[in-house]
Amino acid sequence: MIEAGMTEGMIEGMTEIKELLPHREPFLFADEIVSAGEDRIVAKRVFTEKDFFFQGHFPQYPVTPGVILVETMAQAGGAGLRKLGILGGDALFFLATVDKVKFRRQVRPGDEVRLEIENLRVSPRMIKQAGKAYVGDDLAAEAEWMALVGPAPKV
Repeated sequence: MIEAGMTEGMIEGMTEIKELLPHREPFLFADEIVSAGEDRIVAKRVFTEKDFFFQGHFPQYPVTPGVILVETMAQAGGAGLRKLGILGGDALFFLATVDKVKFRRQVRPGDEVRLEIENLRVSPRMIKQAGKAYVGDDLAAEAEWMALVGPAPKV
């Protein structure tokens, strides 16, 4: 979603993310892939007061839900793999397991989150990654997940 105050780099990042991921607003959470390598992916996301979940998730003290942080890390990981050409353009990836999840700091509206994703195992049918989400130098969340990979079903 392009908003007033976004820089040209932010707009380019969102355009690239939409080419890499099938997700769309309001469920597109990665904003930009900063770097993508075979072992590590770095991405970012800025949460704003306009994000739909803040309306009902502690509206007097809005906090990003933990499941959204995990989904954001997983989207960043998938987008990074697609950017590297490891996942084909028609491949979909769905979370199958989420493990070792820890939430260490609240993420609030206005926070820029740096997502650092480690590729633990990648094959044509399965992705195993670990991620950490930081606000500045503070660790906000961490998790490991596995996603199953396959072609989009013919509709």
